[in-house]
Amino acid sequence: MVLTGNQIDLFEASMPRLKAIAYRLLGSASDAEDAVQDTFLRWQSADVDRIEVPEAWLTKVLTNLCLNQLTSARARRETYVGQWLPEPLLAGDPMLGPADTVEQRESVSFAVLALMERLSPNERVVYVLREAFGYPHRRIAEILDITEASGQQIFHRAKKHIADGRTRTEIDEAAARRIVDEFLTAATSGRTEPLVRLLTADAVAIGDGGGKVPARTRPFEGAVAVAKFMRSLFTPNQAARNLLGGTAEIHVSYANGLPALVVTVDGRVIGVMCLEITADGIAAFRNQANPDKLERATRQWAATDHGEPALRIN
Repeated sequence: MVLTGNQIDLFEASMPRLKAIAYRLLGSASDAEDAVQDTFLRWQSADVDRIEVPEAWLTKVLTNLCLNQLTSARARRETYVGQWLPEPLLAGDPMLGPADTVEQRESVSFAVLALMERLSPNERVVYVLREAFGYPHRRIAEILDITEASGQQIFHRAKKHIADGRTRTEIDEAAARRIVDEFLTAATSGRTEPLVRLLTADAVAIGDGGGKVPARTRPFEGAVAVAKFMRSLFTPNQAARNLLGGTAEIHVSYANGLPALVVTVDGRVIGVMCLEITADGIAAFRNQANPDKLERATRQWAATDHGEPALRIN
C-alpha cells in the first residue's frame, strides 16, 4: 500500500513516543530503532484507512515486536560475557522520552532498566506503559489482549519488584554536581579514605565490557572495595595508558537522567559511568564500556558542545 502524506506524517509524529517506549522495553537504542522501523513497515502494509485509532494500533504493533525481542534477548543474555547494562543515552537524546515526573525520569535510569531485566516481558510492558507513559489500564489490557484486572495485578507485581530493588535517586542537580566533583577530587587523591566517606556502606560498582574490553565479571560490593577500585581506576599507570590508547578526557554530564562521567579518547566515547546518588552518598557506579553500546553516544558527543573536561588522564 502507498501511504498518503498525512499517513506518513501521522507515523512520524508518533515516532518519538514509539522510540522512547521501545528503548525502555529493550534497553538498547539500536534495537529500539529497529523495532520502530519494523512497526513502520507494518503500518505501510496495513489498510490504514480502516484503523480507527492509529496511536493505539502503532503501540500494539510495537509492543508485540518488543515482546518477541525480549524473549530472544533473554536467551542471548544468558550467554552474555560479564555484567549486562543498557545502552546509555546522553542528555538531550530524544529517545529518553518524557521526563516531567520522578517516575518518568527513573524509568529510563540505568538502575531501573537493570531491575526491569528481572521482570517477565508482560510485566515490563505493563510497567513501562503505565509508569512512564501513563497509559490507562484499559488500553494496556487491549494492547496485551488480557483483562483489565489482570493488567492491574501485573502492574502492582512489577512495581513491587522494582521498588524492592531500588533506592529513590531524585536529588537536587546542584547537590549532585557537587558530589560528583568531590568524588573526582577524592578518586585522584591516591587515598581510599576520602572515597569511602562519599559512598554508602553497601555501594556497588558494575561494569559492562561485553567481552570486548576488560571488565570484572562480578560487581565490586561494599564501600571499601568500591573505593579501592575507583582509586585504581583514576590513578594513571602504564597499563591504563596502553588500554586507553591515548589521553582520556573525563567530562561531567548526564546520561539516562542521572549524573554521569563520560570518558573520551580522541573524541570517541569509551565509557559512560552513571552515578546513583542518594541522600546517604553514592550508592552505585554503573559503567558502560562495551564499544558496541557506545556508538550512539559517540555520534551524539561529536555533535554537541561539551566544554572542557573535568579531568585528563595521561
